Amino acid sequence: MNVLFLNGSSHVHGTTMRAIEEMIHIFDAEGVETEVFQTGAQPLRDCLQCGYCQTHDGCVIKDDGVNKFVEKAKTADAFIFASPVYFAHPSGRIYSFMDRAFFSRFPKDYEPFRFKPAAAIAVGRRGGTTAALDGLNKYFGLTAMPVVGSTYWNMVHGYDSADAPQDQEGLQTMRNLARNMIWLVRAIEAGKKAGIPYPQEEKGIFTNFVRRDM
Repeated sequence: MNVLFLNGSSHVHGTTMRAIEEMIHIFDAEGVETEVFQTGAQPLRDCLQCGYCQTHDGCVIKDDGVNKFVEKAKTADAFIFASPVYFAHPSGRIYSFMDRAFFSRFPKDYEPFRFKPAAAIAVGRRGGTTAALDGLNKYFGLTAMPVVGSTYWNMVHGYDSADAPQDQEGLQTMRNLARNMIWLVRAIEAGKKAGIPYPQEEKGIFTNFVRRDM
């Protein structure tokens, strides 16, 4: 089993990473492999809506890690997308990153992400965490990814990494989230071994709410 994290913070060792590390402790104890992919602080461009990925393999922008992440996603069993909270929404860099990563999967028929469990984590000093989670969770819903929950909303509070241990319930939530994800991935694997197929999806219908025949 392999869980791929995306750290949407520009601070590699900040509060967001502290929340991630709390989950990694549980994964390590259960023999689950993990990898943390850092967006880092380098410039990260948003989706150009250019259509390149519809006819080519990957995004047309090739110098900021998005294509590398999608390649890793093909062999991952589950995902954690973690972000700090900026003005009650996720970081702009994780939005740009996920827009391009999820959009570029269309020609591959959802292949890197479809039916793989996912969870979002929001880290904030005070407010805005639930709004940030709402924004991140939308990616999973349109990609047929089971969304993993915990014993509270997936959030940790703290201005910096030194504050995080004081949010004991937040870190407990991270540990339970990791356990729930392990259980779900194992249940999916058991289903495969028992011969339970993935759902058959209808395809071909694409509607536009603006009528062009008037």
